[in-house]
Amino acid sequence: MPVSPDYRPEPRFFDLGPDYADAVQAAAFPQTILRFRNDRAAAEVGLEGLSEAEWIAAFGRFDPLPGQPGPLAMRYHGHQFRQYNPDLGDGRGFLAAQMRETPRGQAASDSAPGRLLDLGTKGSGQTPWSRGGDGRLTLKGGVREVLAATMLEALGVPTSRAFSLIETGEALERGDEPSPTRSAVLVRLSHSHVRFGTFQRAAYLNRPDQIEALIEHVRSLYHPSVAPGDVPGLMRAITEASARLTARWVAAGFVHGVLNTDNLNVTGESFDYGPWRFLPAYQPAFTAAYFDHGGLYAFARQPEAVFWNLTQLASCLAVVSDPKTLADALNGFGPAYIRELRAAFLMRLGVQSLGEAADQRLVDTTLALLREGGEAMRWEPLFFDWFGGFASSARALSGPRAKLYQGEAFDAFRFALMEHEPDRIERLEHPMFAAREPEEMLIDEVEAIWAAIATDDDWTPFHAKLDRLEAARTAWDFGA
Repeated sequence: MPVSPDYRPEPRFFDLGPDYADAVQAAAFPQTILRFRNDRAAAEVGLEGLSEAEWIAAFGRFDPLPGQPGPLAMRYHGHQFRQYNPDLGDGRGFLAAQMRETPRGQAASDSAPGRLLDLGTKGSGQTPWSRGGDGRLTLKGGVREVLAATMLEALGVPTSRAFSLIETGEALERGDEPSPTRSAVLVRLSHSHVRFGTFQRAAYLNRPDQIEALIEHVRSLYHPSVAPGDVPGLMRAITEASARLTARWVAAGFVHGVLNTDNLNVTGESFDYGPWRFLPAYQPAFTAAYFDHGGLYAFARQPEAVFWNLTQLASCLAVVSDPKTLADALNGFGPAYIRELRAAFLMRLGVQSLGEAADQRLVDTTLALLREGGEAMRWEPLFFDWFGGFASSARALSGPRAKLYQGEAFDAFRFALMEHEPDRIERLEHPMFAAREPEEMLIDEVEAIWAAIATDDDWTPFHAKLDRLEAARTAWDFGA
């Protein structure tokens, strides 16, 4: 297989041994129709040179990539809506490969190793942890995950990236969408699939040796600035990464939907997009999952949910470390979240920091304006209209929402915004900012994109949306 010199296999999770995962095989699918491939992400791991046939062999049939020993279904437990479940694990996916990232502009021979990245699957067939399920993914679910991950990356949220989507030619029966429905297998590129639930399983089995092995594995590969043996330091690093992720979700107006302990990982990178939503407007109680009847994972409760999950991780680490120092590390979540939320809102508004008090004033007045504006004040357009701060006032006040920008709440927002200088004002020269409307990802558009595929097998709206999101990503230039 013609990989580039930038392809650097390093299957490190496999080193942990059979207590943490099970060797599995992918399902044999009747069809393998390539629907999406992420060549930009592939270039970062040396796989951009694969032909379509080679791509399908690697990510539709799962022929092992060079230097990779074969797929593993990872073992973990988790709290699901705060109910402990010891019967979890990779039930319709597996860890297919691990390799080092080559950041843009860096050669593989450079001394900096790059991040360790995973290729993980969704819908690749049954495993020992399928619990009676068919191990498959609906094509609609795959399309939705590609859209979610692409939008979040554009908005600067630390996220896994949809790497490949292949339609697999099976008719699936599902209770939550019209059936039979089409099937697919998704591959995502992520900076670790080690979940909080991975530690929970070891604690449940009363295996401090496994917890210690996981601690060193995670510390050395994902948080190397933490000293060996410094378990509270590792807890602090994971807590701060999780706070940053949560703040970026909130600034993006994103609702993950299912914040169980098996859906949060040790690197603070968002992944596994099921019943997600983006806010149409500021609605603190907005939920994404139809089965979240109590609003446990509502938009405004996401920080609470992440903190609760972190406490479960800390309780696992307490098996081998001092609970008090772990609690001190855990209690850093609140201050870190507030700090990261200020930074995230400044990033979204494209302005520079002026200090804690002024930055907090801008966050507070932005939220107040969104709240006072009700349904008419859509979340994403506000950040689009005022990107670059007061430098965008003429654009915003002559745009389609000009009539919304008046009154006491707007005046307070405007005065807070005027205090802040634009950050990289040249970004406003991008053609995207000449448009009257921003790129959003509201449910009606998602359903329309799917309807074109389901009804007419028309993938044009899907790929057109991805093209526009790529343009938005370069225009915002947030990074993650």
